[in-house]
Amino acid sequence: MVETSGGRWRLHLHGQRRSEAAFLAASKTLLAAVWVAGFTLVFLWQSASMFAGGGLLGILAPPPRLRPNVYNLTDFGGVGDGRAVNTQAFERAVEAIAAVADRGGGQLNVPPGRWLSGPFNLTSHMTLFLAEGAEILAITDEKHWPLMPALPSYGYGRERKGPRFGSLIHGQNLKDVVITGYNGSINGQGEVWWSRHRRRILKNTRPPLVQLMWSKDIIVANIILLNSPFWHFHPYDCTNVTVSNVTILAPISGAPNTDGIDPDSCQDVLIENCYISVGDDAIAIKSGWDQYGIAYGRPSSNILIRDVTVRSLVSAGISIGSEMSGGVANVTVENVRIWDSRRGVRIKTAIGRGGYIRNISYRNITFDNVRAGIVIKVDYNEHADDGYDRNAFPDITGISFKDIHGQGVRVPVRAHGSNTIPVKDISFQGMSVGISYKKKHIFQCSYIEGRVIGSVFPKPCENLDVYNEHGQLVKRAAMLNSTEVDYDI
Repeated sequence: MVETSGGRWRLHLHGQRRSEAAFLAASKTLLAAVWVAGFTLVFLWQSASMFAGGGLLGILAPPPRLRPNVYNLTDFGGVGDGRAVNTQAFERAVEAIAAVADRGGGQLNVPPGRWLSGPFNLTSHMTLFLAEGAEILAITDEKHWPLMPALPSYGYGRERKGPRFGSLIHGQNLKDVVITGYNGSINGQGEVWWSRHRRRILKNTRPPLVQLMWSKDIIVANIILLNSPFWHFHPYDCTNVTVSNVTILAPISGAPNTDGIDPDSCQDVLIENCYISVGDDAIAIKSGWDQYGIAYGRPSSNILIRDVTVRSLVSAGISIGSEMSGGVANVTVENVRIWDSRRGVRIKTAIGRGGYIRNISYRNITFDNVRAGIVIKVDYNEHADDGYDRNAFPDITGISFKDIHGQGVRVPVRAHGSNTIPVKDISFQGMSVGISYKKKHIFQCSYIEGRVIGSVFPKPCENLDVYNEHGQLVKRAAMLNSTEVDYDI
């Protein structure tokens, strides 16, 4: 408390004492708050470090407990030295988890190390957890790989008639399966298989890396798939499949048919936040081959692909087909970057496939150094055998492209139907693609019908109606059924 008297200042001591006490109390409170906040920040930092898989002071984070029953591969005799064969250890572990399926299932932890193994099966209500630094290595001697019947929608093994090699990690008629970890890896060691394939000495179709069939409620997340002999992840006739935060890598040349993710006759699929760079299609949606796929009759539908970065130097970033005889419908592809690829997004089919491709939406797609951005091809004439129906014409309708961007693209659009397989109800909206090829026909079309909405660059072909941003018709299409085709893409 301060008063003035006679022009002089006078400070009351009792006011000073109260002020000092209040200041000290406030200071103590502030110091306590700062200490608590600092401790909390350190705790959160330590926790984040551990659960990111890095670990504090070089200590690896322990696997989280995701099931009521948890086992380690070493409990079953596993040895992670890269030389001992662990097939039986995996089999014994899976048997133990199968025995507790009615009690919530089990989690199999694969510790850091290199775990050589032949093929093994998963079971329902199972989590396979790969620690940071854990790598499952596929054995390369084909005598360890069992033969399986041909897929019913393909007629015979995809490459050779007769049985096919089973996958490294396999499962059939399962429910509630999770493959996850702290970015541990599954390595197919495919180099030997690729060499045998090129030399034509294999008598059966090469094995996928991971294949789950006739199963539901599947999650594959936070792992790395490497160097598959054939397709990396092949869910076949499955429902409710999620693939998230997965990295898939194979050489971009010399690794034939090493597709990244191939949903095949699957429903309700989510693929997100993945990085894929492989020797064939990064993602390919399928549903059976020619008369066998038509007879099997299981479509791929309700599929969302988002927030992925993909590369395919020899094929396409994201494909539909060519095996699509059971039908493909209701697919959304959004927020995708495709770089250093031969093709960006592609739809491929042929006479004899039958089936349909309907309601396909591409949004916010970026091409970076891609030879052909958007490709539709209806003469992909590879058949299971000569028994395909020459009158089985695929129906392609309802294909939309919105907010398509890029740079260094040689041919932004190459969309060619035919007189027997026209492409109907196709639309382009908000497209601006920087080109690297000054040829006249860089937006190629034939036997397509649909519309262009708003600003589209480069100049679209004459086959399409032109609308402005407000949806008002500006120009009717000229029905041109052929343009100059650049076959060198």
